[in-house]
Amino acid sequence: MGRSRSTAKRKTRRNPRSNPRGVLRVSAAGYGFVQTAEGEFFVPSSKMGGAFDGDMVELASSHVNPQHKQPHKGRSGKKGDKPSGRVVRVVGRAHESIVGRYEVAEPFGVVVPEDRRIPYDIFTMRKDYPHVQDGDAVRVRIATYPSRTEAATGIIEEVIGRADDEDLAIDVIIARHKLETAFSDASLEQARDARVDGEEALREGYRDLRDRFVFTIDPADARDFDDAISIEKVDGLVRLGVHIADVSHYVPWNSSIDLDARRRATSVYLVDRVIPMLPEELSSDICSLKPGEPRRVMTADLYLDENFEVKRRIFYPSLIESHARLTYEEAQEALDGMPVASVGKDLAVRLASLHDVACGLANKRRQEGGIDFDTTEAKVKLDADGAPVDIVLRRRTDATEMIEEAMILANSEVASYLHERGFPSLYRVHEPPSPESLAELVPVLQEFDYLKTVSASAFSAGNPKAIQAVLQRAAGRPEAELVSMLVLRSMKRAEYRSECEQHFGLASDAYTHFTSPIRRYPDLVVHRMLKAHLFGKPETFEQQVHNLTWLAKHSSAMERIAETASRESQEYKLVEYLSHDVGAAFDAVIAGVASYGFFVRLDNTAEGLVPLKELGDEYFALDAKRHQLVGQESGAAYRLGQRIRVVLEAANPRERKLDFRLAAKGR
Repeated sequence: MGRSRSTAKRKTRRNPRSNPRGVLRVSAAGYGFVQTAEGEFFVPSSKMGGAFDGDMVELASSHVNPQHKQPHKGRSGKKGDKPSGRVVRVVGRAHESIVGRYEVAEPFGVVVPEDRRIPYDIFTMRKDYPHVQDGDAVRVRIATYPSRTEAATGIIEEVIGRADDEDLAIDVIIARHKLETAFSDASLEQARDARVDGEEALREGYRDLRDRFVFTIDPADARDFDDAISIEKVDGLVRLGVHIADVSHYVPWNSSIDLDARRRATSVYLVDRVIPMLPEELSSDICSLKPGEPRRVMTADLYLDENFEVKRRIFYPSLIESHARLTYEEAQEALDGMPVASVGKDLAVRLASLHDVACGLANKRRQEGGIDFDTTEAKVKLDADGAPVDIVLRRRTDATEMIEEAMILANSEVASYLHERGFPSLYRVHEPPSPESLAELVPVLQEFDYLKTVSASAFSAGNPKAIQAVLQRAAGRPEAELVSMLVLRSMKRAEYRSECEQHFGLASDAYTHFTSPIRRYPDLVVHRMLKAHLFGKPETFEQQVHNLTWLAKHSSAMERIAETASRESQEYKLVEYLSHDVGAAFDAVIAGVASYGFFVRLDNTAEGLVPLKELGDEYFALDAKRHQLVGQESGAAYRLGQRIRVVLEAANPRERKLDFRLAAKGR
């Protein structure tokens, strides 16, 4: 009997098995996905187990009700049908506090999260916060997280804005992303004490370039000018001078301004304001390359031959004085031969020369495998009260390309200069796209008939020439921008690293960011490293080098946060602008398909959903491979890239959401 019991024990014993873990990413629709070492899992909204978007969670396998089949990721082109899981434990919380709207529900004050990816309300006691009004935006620190049996509770830390505040929506975006809006007193004092002092600069060894014809070209609404250009023939070569604000002179390592700028890592450009990385005394004045004002800069003199090869490069600090400030629109008009009051003959000649150089550099880069994307950027124009009054579309022009190519060249030359000498720095790295991401686009491109003369296998393998060929075939066609957007989405994100690696999109073996130190911290770091190589290492050099890896990761993360906040602010005002056009018809292109409907993109870049119910009583099945919805009776198909006419049904600015239906034929 004893032996039998021992045998039974051995048979029932189980080896411990760890559950898969990963970060939960929740969609606005409530379901989520978790990427683990075992692969990606789908988590239905009913199986979140109290987890929030961004939490590190532990999963167990789960069987899902067939009526709640996971949706397909129509926008990204990835299929659904992933193994399903349920959250059994939250390993690490991503949110200590939440921003939301306060709703009075005696005896409670309920905070409804602004982030739709957090589907749990946080309860507080109304009597503890009598000063908070219904509809106020607040930040609540979570005291207890939700579970299967209990609701979340919290403590209100601050009132972000009142319900009737005009700027409340943007203030909420700022608060949710924890963007810093105030500088320390010490930083402000340092900024106020900053002086250019041109004569002192010359005594310190800055070269005097005030006689050189230097000019700036920037957006019409730019407030800081951190790059200027000069161009002339010297000894049979074209000398392209790229002059960048010498921010490192005013922001030494570990100074109060530096610590504030380091945390921010970037300026944030919202729809109605700019949150600068540096105090405005520096960003908009002392460091900004204003016309007629002496300014300290770091100059990169790049000498080009007739084949646009860099034959010589010299980097040094200098003192310049900008002769002209042009907007992109003015520069383009001058290139088109139109009279522009601010463009005299001397400047017109230089613009023409810069245009020739930019075209040569761009062609050379494309021949080496560089990829250009045809994208449109929408900027919502506001009136004095912050109300949206227009949507301005910004597209690439000859004028924008001129500056872009000059900056790309300067960034590449600084990167290769430091890398060739084995000197530490920060680099901008862009890894090649994964073959899987590109292969998912092949059926779409075949639908557009783009792969008859382009190898599908070469495209899937990430061959730059094949990718270029697809984008060139799309150029000028109605779906050109969509194709460019889909290919761009399949690419990996560029990021900062302390090691020099390839930049796939620019076909560059060494690339960095050097040209915008007023608004990007990595550029400031690169300036310091370049100066350390040219003039000797400062006492803090080893400390700076020790922090490079952390600074690269931090700057990459803050860049993503800034881009998200900027996009959300634009989307809010874009939806608010369109809310006055509910019932109006628009031309659109299908930008994504899913099992529950399809997404459309208007010509003004606004996107929204045409839900399946708006297609009538007929059953539509998702053909995920060909990215289309097909009617089972009529055979009618709605496919990616198809141009259609839609009617705006509803616009919800708070949720940045647009709903559409198909327009009746003939409208």
